[in-house]
Amino acid sequence: MATRARPDLWRGLPAWVRRAIPTRESIERNRLLRPVAHRILVPSLWRFNRRSVPRGVALGIFSGILFPFAHMAIAAGLALPFRANVPTAVGVTLVNNPITFVPLMAGAYQIGHWLLRVDRVLPGTPIASNVVANQGWLHWLVAQGGPATIVGLLVLAVVLSALGYAVSSWGWRLRIAHKWRNRHSNMEI
Repeated sequence: MATRARPDLWRGLPAWVRRAIPTRESIERNRLLRPVAHRILVPSLWRFNRRSVPRGVALGIFSGILFPFAHMAIAAGLALPFRANVPTAVGVTLVNNPITFVPLMAGAYQIGHWLLRVDRVLPGTPIASNVVANQGWLHWLVAQGGPATIVGLLVLAVVLSALGYAVSSWGWRLRIAHKWRNRHSNMEI
């Protein structure tokens, strides 16, 4: 029985990436991006250095968690005024993907529920006192689920982006220190 040779899928990936990624010239020629091309094509936004990469990580995590849709475009837009690395900011938004979406939302709800203490009896009128139709899930969504999830997402986005900034900055320092040690040890030999 002869086995069929399976084509190597990874072999064509670098060529596909080179074709799919827009070049500087194609961005300059794009009529929709022409008014802001001078801001987008600033070389410092595309270089990997110790200041722009942690900013990109923080912005990517923040927009990836806080905005479930269009988070890549939002991260790229936020990278411009904060002088963050655009590819890093866009790439890190993938922290919110189909695998992590449900745990992020569940964790955000739990954090918001804990912070808002929505299960306690509070004086005054409830948030959704005017919800009459379908008192079941709609009432829960407006009165408890929605506000708790939004507050939890805000807290998660801020805390995880600060943690991402600190970890990436620390990792960058370790990488540079390792390079300096290797360079110094090679000079002594």
